[in-house]
Amino acid sequence: MKKTANKKYIFYAILLVVVLLIKGVIYQDISVDDLKKAYANKHSKFLEIDGMQVHYRDEGEGFPIVLVHGTASSLHTWNAWTKELTKNYRVIRMDLPAFGITGPNKNADYSIKAYTQFLNQFLTQIKVDKFYLAGNSLGGNIAWNYTAEYPEKVSKLILVDASGLPTNKPQPAVFKMAKTPVLSSLFLYVTPKFFIKKNIKEVYADETKITDSLITRYHKMALRVGNRQAFIDRAKTDFKLGEKANLDKLKSIQTHTLLIWGAQDNWIPLDNGKRMDRILPNSKLVIIENSGHVPMEESPIESLAILYNFLGF
Repeated sequence: MKKTANKKYIFYAILLVVVLLIKGVIYQDISVDDLKKAYANKHSKFLEIDGMQVHYRDEGEGFPIVLVHGTASSLHTWNAWTKELTKNYRVIRMDLPAFGITGPNKNADYSIKAYTQFLNQFLTQIKVDKFYLAGNSLGGNIAWNYTAEYPEKVSKLILVDASGLPTNKPQPAVFKMAKTPVLSSLFLYVTPKFFIKKNIKEVYADETKITDSLITRYHKMALRVGNRQAFIDRAKTDFKLGEKANLDKLKSIQTHTLLIWGAQDNWIPLDNGKRMDRILPNSKLVIIENSGHVPMEESPIESLAILYNFLGF
């Protein structure tokens, strides 16, 4: 009976793919070379780590600040911050494994532990051993885990709507789809632009700030060869190390920490920011009222002013 049901699902999945192909909804993978032409620039560099050609940028002069992006994003999410920060700091940012031009890793290991090790390998290779560290969402989770592991390297920590604590909210639809059999298979082929736009609307508070070029960039990065399978693999990763383990790690961080949070974050609500602020020994929470999950991208002027104040610039 079970085999018959599986065959039925497979049949309908194939049929749906054929219909969508006829309607022009199927999107082919985009090559790395094509993405480089569109989204790499004179500051782009590539570094080999575990067989990956990691895309990163190292710009400006002064004390280093390392920026780590979140899920389904890329180093470009920090463009506005970088434009200003490079006037006074050395700014380093990279496309994490599974995302951007970097793409998937060969082991399909997207655990926080693997990401923390990756960040350490990356910074070791470019010979940066003392810096400010900032991360958004998944990048924030990586950043505070890295700081707990290597406290002597991080002068100050900046967490922007960081993950790592339970949200007590249903997962966004895109993660549910990636975890669901058949639907996850369709995700490898059916990644329409309107689907990307819908997800960006979920992380922005002000939809008028969402431009066509922003949607196009996110869409093309999602279509990078291997990135859709990597997204599925990452969505299936269990990030729940146990609440106590996370609490203990957060409590161990003595580094001065700035928490920037969008009051209208629908993915990781403000309550999480308030809770994280209570747990961290040396933290300060600053809320941006009219911003969502990515305030450095949606509200760069406000978030930068908060950052500069924290850095004492």
